[in-house]
Amino acid sequence: MAMYSASTLMEMQKCDPSSAFFGFMGVTSAIVFANMGAAYGTAKSGVGISSMGVMRPDMVMRSIIPVVMAGVLGIYGLITAVIINGKMDAATYSAYSGYAHLGAGLTVGMSSLAAGLAIGIVGDAGVRERPAASALGLYGLIVGLVVASTAEGHFVAVSVICSLIVARFVVVVGVGVT
Repeated sequence: MAMYSASTLMEMQKCDPSSAFFGFMGVTSAIVFANMGAAYGTAKSGVGISSMGVMRPDMVMRSIIPVVMAGVLGIYGLITAVIINGKMDAATYSAYSGYAHLGAGLTVGMSSLAAGLAIGIVGDAGVRERPAASALGLYGLIVGLVVASTAEGHFVAVSVICSLIVARFVVVVGVGVT
């Protein structure tokens, strides 16, 4: 397969079925992975709430915070999917836009999945939830929106910078959980 520059990809044939496939995979991955993170975080935090209700009933309301934070992660995926789907036009949708939307969906989905795992583990332990765990999902949403909005621009530079930002918070959350 030949290598193309970004400007060549933008000028290629419009409405290529593979570009729409990658765009819709971005929509799908944003929703699926974000909701998987939200479901895992809610389930594991629910176990922590149950044990907290047995040991210290006065602390049950404080234990609900991780469940709410995990539920917000699914909303992040939905917001990203709606934005990406709104930018998909069959007449002008290029392969470059499809790849950018796939990257945006994967960024939001995977960061929300990681945040859901962190929130669930911390919520299950019955400890105060670290703000960095929920911030990971929020930063993933911001990065995904930036990548989706720059589908016509400089995708490579933005995605590398955003990946470094998200990787930094994955390390922070990973260190805080262990």
